[in-house]
Amino acid sequence: MVTKTSKTKAEGATSKLRMRVSAYEHKVLDTSVKQIIDTARRFEAVVHGPIPLPTEIKKYTVNRATFVHKDAREQFEMRMHKRVIDILNPSAKVVEALTNLSLPSGVSIDVKMA
Repeated sequence: MVTKTSKTKAEGATSKLRMRVSAYEHKVLDTSVKQIIDTARRFEAVVHGPIPLPTEIKKYTVNRATFVHKDAREQFEMRMHKRVIDILNPSAKVVEALTNLSLPSGVSIDVKMA
């Protein structure tokens, strides 16, 4: 029977910066992700991604008329596009450059360090 050996943190310590970027417009999102990746690669960081996540769609149904014509309705939807970028072994220069990065409004970023 073969057993797997587990690495301790001291042996193979690899830190990972996971960035989850989301926006309502996919073109703005793609340009922001490209800007993040270019900034990370400028400092020789290893980048995995962008990995597209499923689009979150919120649908709202509204009556057209205020009082009568219950069968006349309209549907509206909001689409939230998401991408994930992993940066392996980020140096202090990479983290500083990414924090000073100015992105367009409407783009939100969640950063986790693992």
